[in-house]
Amino acid sequence: MRGLYGVVFLALAAGGLMAAAQTNEGVAKPAAGRLEATKIAPGLPDDADPVAQVKHDMSWHIGPFVNFGNGFGNRDQYRFFWAGVEAGKILTPVVGKGWWSGQFEFAGNVMPLWQAYTPAPHVQPYTCIVNGQATPCDLPYGGGTFRGVSITPVILRWEFDTHARRIQPWLQGAGGLIYTTHKFPPNILSNPSLGIDGGTCVFNFSPQGGGGVHIFTRSKRSIDIGINGVHISSASLGDRNPGVNASIQVQVGYSFWR
Repeated sequence: MRGLYGVVFLALAAGGLMAAAQTNEGVAKPAAGRLEATKIAPGLPDDADPVAQVKHDMSWHIGPFVNFGNGFGNRDQYRFFWAGVEAGKILTPVVGKGWWSGQFEFAGNVMPLWQAYTPAPHVQPYTCIVNGQATPCDLPYGGGTFRGVSITPVILRWEFDTHARRIQPWLQGAGGLIYTTHKFPPNILSNPSLGIDGGTCVFNFSPQGGGGVHIFTRSKRSIDIGINGVHISSASLGDRNPGVNASIQVQVGYSFWR
């Protein structure tokens, strides 16, 4: 799995380098200090430069995606699989100059399929307090497959202004909400007789950040590949908040631009 992440990361890096290296004489760059929509050279077919087309039109897009990921640290045995629909709209013309120039996009997504695969339920050593004394004990620990839904209503994305005709890289930050049918992540099960309340929460937040590329296959159609670092936490809405401090998520989607 980690080898697959490495391959995807190298693909994204190569895409970014290709986007920076390619030239496009049909795209006019804005003058320093000006805000200006990208211009397409007269007579240039849309299929010849789909990146310039969506930049010029300040387009919006929608499309399906799938997401798979892996936890890290003390959650390195966690696996994730999500699927949903994402939509976004470019809100500004090209801003700035140099390598960081680009356009601001606001996006969001809905995931009716959200699954996390954790180690099976098991017994785990714990320190119990019995009659005021610390006593070693073995307690049941939850686990298995967790299912739910998720929404990411705020995705703030910077679409870099490149000379590439078919590849457009981006960076983004986002925040979402997850609901699971059982309290997530798993924890030591509650045991009132021992004064142990191990409950976590069915609601969790998912702050995240990462980057990716649109790879345009033709006019107004793109394959989208992204990598995000995602933190999952209930913000102490439950009795316990062990969370998933770090996970890497790979997202692959297909966008229809308008």
